[in-house]
Amino acid sequence: MNTQVQKISLAGFLITISGAIFFSTKAIFVKLAFFETKVDALSLLSLRMLFSLPFYVGAAWMAGRKEETKSLTKKQWIWIMLMGIFGYYLSSLFDFIGLQYVSAGLERLILFLYPTFAVLINTFYFKTKLSRVQIIALVLTYIGIGIAYWAEIRAAQYGPQFFYGSFMIFLCAITYSFYLVGTGRLVTSVGATRYTAYAMLTATAGIFIHYLIQQPGGGILQFNSTLAGYGMALAMIATVLPSFMMSVGMKKIGSNNVAIITSIGPVSTILQAHFFLGESIIAEQIIGTILVIIGVLLIGWQSKTAGEPA
Repeated sequence: MNTQVQKISLAGFLITISGAIFFSTKAIFVKLAFFETKVDALSLLSLRMLFSLPFYVGAAWMAGRKEETKSLTKKQWIWIMLMGIFGYYLSSLFDFIGLQYVSAGLERLILFLYPTFAVLINTFYFKTKLSRVQIIALVLTYIGIGIAYWAEIRAAQYGPQFFYGSFMIFLCAITYSFYLVGTGRLVTSVGATRYTAYAMLTATAGIFIHYLIQQPGGGILQFNSTLAGYGMALAMIATVLPSFMMSVGMKKIGSNNVAIITSIGPVSTILQAHFFLGESIIAEQIIGTILVIIGVLLIGWQSKTAGEPA
């Protein structure tokens, strides 16, 4: 019996850590695509969603076929669409825009603040009381991001575009935290697979409409093989595959353990950015990253929630 439990735990650990590493490749693929193809943020995001679309259509269809599935109320539909717009459309758009101006390592570190924003939303909007551990976690996290951000300013040439890109990533983290808070209040009544699929489809529709308005000529149909390859990689390696791996991981080892394991995300991105993009690793960045990870782990331990930004 113990051997079986250990095997399941090991499988859950390996699946979860692989999913977290796959998620962390997103910034690398985006930066490489920007550098090699000169594509704009909206076109690349549209391509990512285009390749992801069939998988979420399939997930929505399978979830809807279950006999025990109840019809959604009008209120639930409205909230799912709002969460899709906040959690995947706006947050992904802010993220891709920001990555044009900041390093992949800094992007992942700023993005990793989303659990702290979720705690603050619950505190100020839903009047949830902050515990002492959460207060310590918030202080550690924001000190850590301050150290890492100052190191980035010292190490690189910066200007208005750098601060604009940082602001976009902060907006991404904030909008995704709204999605997390909403998800926690909707997923139990809607169902995890159906909720995620419908939210993703809503976001995809929003992204496509935005693209057609901005580029009515349909330029996305003119992409070359290099850009198509990055779009496929973003869809499969950095989006679809890790999202299903995280779901499997949660079933095998629980959301609390998943929250701990996914803290490898910023470290993975920083290392990949160093090897594939030539980004430097400096002492202040390491110290800041450690403080942010400790703070987020404390919050994950308190709230027992986990998630990964899209």
